[in-house]
Amino acid sequence: MSSFGLRVLSSDRVFFEGRVNMLVLPAPDGEAGILAHHADMVIAVQNGEMRFQTEDGEWHYAVVGTGLAEVINNRALVLVDTAERPEEIDEKRAQEALERAQEELRQKQSIEEYYVTQATLARALSRLKEKNRHGNINN
Repeated sequence: MSSFGLRVLSSDRVFFEGRVNMLVLPAPDGEAGILAHHADMVIAVQNGEMRFQTEDGEWHYAVVGTGLAEVINNRALVLVDTAERPEEIDEKRAQEALERAQEELRQKQSIEEYYVTQATLARALSRLKEKNRHGNINN
């Protein structure tokens, strides 16, 4: 299977850099799958699960925040505000963030506050889902 270069950058670190066979990103209209020699494009990335298959056939999973991805010349660059492996997620902290966001949604808010709260809620739900799916393997 052909591979392509992938670099994933979050706001605080280089999350991944290497060659992969496939990349799947959470996009506003569903998942976006990228294979080697994909057409050049830029897509929005939303809160959710990112997964990629390295050249050895192993799948890697992460929860990513909002950002964008650029595919050009058989390379993909993913820029997101956050990227976490399931084992890095603090389940208690994510649960507390979910509860805070749910409480804030019950209160009267401005439109801007509402959208920030919705984003916080989506991120917390993504983190908990991923932690429960993959992160409890070692726990």
